[in-house]
Amino acid sequence: MTARGSATRYARALFDVAVQERVDLDVLQRDLSGFVAMVTGHETLSRALMSPTVPAAKKRAVVEALFARGGAVSPLLGKMLTLLAERDRLTLLPELAAAFERRLMDHRHVVRASLATAVALPPDRIAALKDGLAQATGRDVHLETTVDPALVGGAVARIGSTVYDGSVTTQLEKLKRSLIESAQ
Repeated sequence: MTARGSATRYARALFDVAVQERVDLDVLQRDLSGFVAMVTGHETLSRALMSPTVPAAKKRAVVEALFARGGAVSPLLGKMLTLLAERDRLTLLPELAAAFERRLMDHRHVVRASLATAVALPPDRIAALKDGLAQATGRDVHLETTVDPALVGGAVARIGSTVYDGSVTTQLEKLKRSLIESAQ
């Protein structure tokens, strides 16, 4: 099984147990993200916890020491992190956190979308586009906007693997292909 698949399975298990035990999902997600940020943001700690040459027992001791030194996390997350350390699976942490966040967003019927436009849009236009995407998906939309002058005009929205391309660049490219095909 791939690392992503394993991380997804651990995230699903963590999420399901949290829902079953009525753990605050926001707190759990914040603690998990904070722990991952702490580990990945500290080079020596990251190397120690991710290295295959460090025995799993030492990794568990490091994780427990982090909890004891004020890195308090929920008991459920503490058990999960200790389990990952025992099984020498701490390398899955970044992907596990991402998979947990995806699962939480899916649970709340929220989807991430990106919107690229040729020029910066006023907030009311962004809100209208966000509402349109929410209607198209049937979910709440967290929209991230960027400006891409190469689009010339219009917008390109991405939701997962679905792309809604209303850019002038794409329309011109379609027109060009159409003209070339009709000339042949």
